[in-house]
Amino acid sequence: MTKNNEPKKVLFGTNGVRGIIGEDMNPELVMKIGLALGTMIQGRVAVGMDTRTSGEALAAAMRSGLLASGCDVIDLGILPTPALQYLVREHYDGGAMITASHNPPEYNGVKVIESDGTEMDDNRTIALESLIFSGDVNIAGWQNVGKPTDESHRIEEYISGIASHFPKDCCKGMIVVVDPGSGPAAKTSPEILRRMGCIVHTINGRFDGTFPGRLPEPSPEGLSLLSETVTATGASFGVAHDGDADRAVFVDETGSFMSENLTFAMLARAACSRNPGMVVTPVSTSDVIKEVAANCGCPTTYTPVGSIYVARTMLKLIGEGQMVAFGGEGNGGQIFPQHQFCRDGGMTAAAMAELVAVSGKKISAIAEEIPSYTMVKEKIHSDDADTLLTKVREACIGQEIDETDGVHVRWSDAWALIRPSGTEPFIRIYAESKNPERAAYVKDYLLSIL
Repeated sequence: MTKNNEPKKVLFGTNGVRGIIGEDMNPELVMKIGLALGTMIQGRVAVGMDTRTSGEALAAAMRSGLLASGCDVIDLGILPTPALQYLVREHYDGGAMITASHNPPEYNGVKVIESDGTEMDDNRTIALESLIFSGDVNIAGWQNVGKPTDESHRIEEYISGIASHFPKDCCKGMIVVVDPGSGPAAKTSPEILRRMGCIVHTINGRFDGTFPGRLPEPSPEGLSLLSETVTATGASFGVAHDGDADRAVFVDETGSFMSENLTFAMLARAACSRNPGMVVTPVSTSDVIKEVAANCGCPTTYTPVGSIYVARTMLKLIGEGQMVAFGGEGNGGQIFPQHQFCRDGGMTAAAMAELVAVSGKKISAIAEEIPSYTMVKEKIHSDDADTLLTKVREACIGQEIDETDGVHVRWSDAWALIRPSGTEPFIRIYAESKNPERAAYVKDYLLSIL
């Protein structure tokens, strides 16, 4: 229970449940999740996975639990998380993705998808956990056990669905380097870009759950080969995906890493210029998003950290009759409302290619048009987040404080966010200012308090 006696998630974090295989993640747990999920849905449920070595064992456990609960199970095989979400929205009553996203190879996990293609919200997840813990699940009799079907061919619908948003050959002759990181985007992003007319070079393009080329997290340190390949081939840019391809990060034509908040701002500006409306993003996102949106006459609204909160806020606003232009997080996860309401790395790569092609400029020149901000981050281990957050509140009395997620403090020339991690026993600290020295000072000041 939380301090106000409201229930909270136990197994599931910000984006699903994850753990190290053989320790806190195993087929038995996944089968229980499958039984509970099947009990809630009682329909046709799609199952997909990324390329991790443990994927098939966990996917088999998920399918077993769902079938035993009486659900028909559709096996979509290896595919990006947003591809599964797209196909669930079009065809099925729910979905389960076996993935640990950007975590190292020894991890795996489960993301649960609702029939509208979004991740399961907190209240429904708490109800799912209740079934897991109580064991009060539906076990079908022999006449009502679900039926399995393989529909892995449907990946083509996702590829063509993204390509259909752009004019054919809009990027004709543009050279792009794609680094799927040995993950499921190897099957999708290169083909999407080719259909737009790009000449595509691929590295780390074979499915391999040991991730021999780099780790699933596309960090600046791990993208040296991408940078080298971009400069060697004369590419317009390079794009890299995380382990389940719901995010995309970029290097420019010189091979230089582009911060995720910068590329978010570039794409948000393009979206707002084309279809003005609200921009939705978490409280951890750079102020550059608010500035570029405002310059296009678009307001910004903030959510807790997590793509599910962004997606559901976008849907809520649209349901209320408001125009929504764009959404996303400052980690390479962008949401295109005309496509679907989840982070989609393939769509992000395609949108960036079109932006560069239409502008007629180098991607670095487009980046230079975006206002410059400096964000610094830190994390500290803590088993008592509430006490540390109280210290911050007391030290920052008199400043503007927002508690949408953690404690967000704003000064006239800087802001900071202090929040507990959704997946680890850490307190995360973000500090940002247009002045790099001021950002560093705010971070150090908060560290001294904590």
